[in-house]
Formats: sequence, structure tokens, C-alpha cells
Amino acid sequence: MNARTVIVGGGAGGLLLAARLGRRLGRREGPKRVLLIDRTPLHVWKPSLHEIAAGTLDAHQEGLSYPMLARRNHFRFSLGEMSGLDAADRRLTLAEMRDEEGQVIVPERIVPFDRLVLATGSGANLFGTPGAAEHAHVLEGTDHARAFQKRLTTAFMATAFSKAKILRIAIVGAGATGVELAAELLEAHEAFSEALAPDQLFRLDVSLVEMAPRILGGTPDRVADQALHVLQQKGVRVLTGTRVERIGPDGLFTTAGKLDAELTVWAAGVKAADRNTTYGLETGKLNQFVTDDRLRTSASGIWAMGDCAETPGSGGKPLPARAQVAAQQAGYLADVLLADIEGRPHRKGFVYSDRGSLVALGDDEATGSLMGGLLGKRFFIEGMMARWAYMSLHLDHHRRVLGLFRTAALALTRLMHDRISGRLKLH
Repeated sequence: MNARTVIVGGGAGGLLLAARLGRRLGRREGPKRVLLIDRTPLHVWKPSLHEIAAGTLDAHQEGLSYPMLARRNHFRFSLGEMSGLDAADRRLTLAEMRDEEGQVIVPERIVPFDRLVLATGSGANLFGTPGAAEHAHVLEGTDHARAFQKRLTTAFMATAFSKAKILRIAIVGAGATGVELAAELLEAHEAFSEALAPDQLFRLDVSLVEMAPRILGGTPDRVADQALHVLQQKGVRVLTGTRVERIGPDGLFTTAGKLDAELTVWAAGVKAADRNTTYGLETGKLNQFVTDDRLRTSASGIWAMGDCAETPGSGGKPLPARAQVAAQQAGYLADVLLADIEGRPHRKGFVYSDRGSLVALGDDEATGSLMGGLLGKRFFIEGMMARWAYMSLHLDHHRRVLGLFRTAALALTRLMHDRISGRLKLH
């Protein structure tokens, strides 16, 4: 009963799994049995990265401390990044940590385990596009979002005092991240403009480039159509059926011609880290760990979940990289691991239940479809109702790791902070 369960990656799924296991194993045994490892000290809900990038959400205010969450949910936390794995001997390696001057502050460490869950997430898939790595910003994590926000603030200031008085931003990929970022950038510009003198006002041109024939692939047509309508009303230029051939320092070269842009964000496609292929586990074409329907990898005692896992769904097609997939897998794996710890059989495979899609389109706008309920198998919502439903997903994630009372207090505190400090955060 003194089993060691290690979870690598504290995203939406990994954190929920650690919290569930810690609470269910008890105050005394939980911290001894469950270890969560992440390369950052703060947990940020990944669907909110576009708000941090636009400067409408403060990463420090939004972030939850992993050590604090560990104490409340009775698991242990260690800061680190996995660099090696020995599946046969059941131990993993954490890379050394260095300070800003390059000095080693924490040496390389070996972490033994009895059970290992890989929840390391994924990053952007540049599809080998020339110039993308050099000239496009990505939103893979909080650090990337904050780096772009800093660059955006500088661009806003420079454009306000320029002669051209126009800032062009191109976003590659019209999935949820690209669509939400486009809307949030316009809102940030509107808030920023309120503080400018009349001769400093400038225009923000946002272009959304998508290779597929429509935006928001994987969502119902009605959701995509409504989102397109809102974006066009806000002045976003949407180019569908357009492939990016090359990215330069001053814009994109596409199949529809040159698109000028001072800033470019890549939000098209996901791909797991190349390092995943070096751990001795079976991986797929996107470097994801291949699992069976019970989330088991090719090595005994090692599971994978979330964006880093290639898990078969209905019809054998891999499950999508979505937060709700990771959240459902966390609940499933908690039962599986507890059964394994207690020596009980667990023969049920993981079944994903699609509960719909919600897309934020600015402060008071959203659209989406929800599955089930009193209104039928699938029903559609938009406007403020959809926006509140979108916000409730964020709050529900917090509730699962903080509890109802603390989540309510946190939501009230953040509401009051926004009222006082304003919507735009200039860091």
C-alpha cells in the first residue's frame, strides 16, 4: 500500500488527477503516494492563454500555486522537466535547473515510481512552414503568452506615436485559439485606445488565415457561422481555404498572395514534443504516446492522457486535443489507479462523451453548442448566455481543485479587481 504514483504535467488533466487521487487516498497517505511534476510553479487554465496574450487577463492573478494546491489536495509537488525515462527500471530523469545567469541551481534528479502518468500536453505544429519558427509567436504556455503580450504592448505604444497609425496582426489557424485571440485583440485595442489622445489613435487590422474551407473545424456549422458573423462585424478579415507558404518578418506569403503583418501568431494544429520519441514508448505521427482504450502506453505501469496521448475514440479515430477530453480522462484514471493500488480489477475502457463546444468572442459575446439536457440532444446558445456558460467552465475547473467556497471567493475577488484596475493589463 506504499505505492508511488507520479504524474508528469500539471495541465487541466494532470492537476485534476493529482487532486482526485490525493483527496481519495486521504490526508495521511495521499502526499506519500502521489507526486505531481511540472516545469512551472503556477497552474493556468490553458483555454485562457489567449486572454493573457491579449493583456486582458493577468497571468499572476489567474495562476494558482502548485504547492498551495498540493497542500489543499494532499499530494506532493516538484518543480522540474522530464528529460529521460527508464520504463524497465521504473524511474524517470528530471533535467537540471538553471537560473537566469545560467548557473545550475538544482542538479539532475532521478525519480522512481510504481505507476507513471504522462500528461505533458502538446505544442504548436508548424508543419515545416519556412520562417514560422523565426517570425511567428506561439501560445503553447504561459511564458509564450506573456512574451507575446509584452511584444503587443510595445507595438501598441509604437503605433500610437507613428505616422502610419495602423498595426496589422495575422493569426494562422482559425480553431478555437485563433478565433478567440482575434476577438480578444480587438477588445484589448479598444480598451487601450480609451487612454490615448485623439492624435494618437490608430487602427488595428486583424487577419485570420485558415487552410480549411471554414473556421472552427470540428464544431457544428451553426457555431462556425455565428462565430464568423461576429468576427466580421468586429472587422476581422477572415481568409479560409488559404494556405500559408512562408512567413517573413513583415507578413505572410499565402496562396492568396502577400499579407502584410507587423505581428504574426501561429495557432494552427498541435504536435507533441519531439522528445517524446526518445523515451522508448510507442508514439504516433504527432509524437503523441500511443495508448489503448484504457490509456495504457506500450510499457507496463505507464499511462498517458490529454494532448500528449493518441487514444482511440469512436470508430478508431484519435480523440481530439481538448480540455474536456483531459478532464474526463482524469476522472477515469483516478478510478483505474486506485483499483490498481488496492489490487482490484478494472476492466472498463475509457469512453469520451462530447459535451459540446463553446467559443468566446469578446467580453459579452460567445457562441456554442451543448450536448444533452432538457432542450434536446444538441442545443445552441449565443451572446451573454453562451459567455456565462463559457465562464462557468473555467470556474468549474477551479472548483474541482479549490472547492466551491474558495472558488466563489476567488471569482468575487477577481471581479472586484477588474472593476478597479480595468480590463486591460499593461505589464
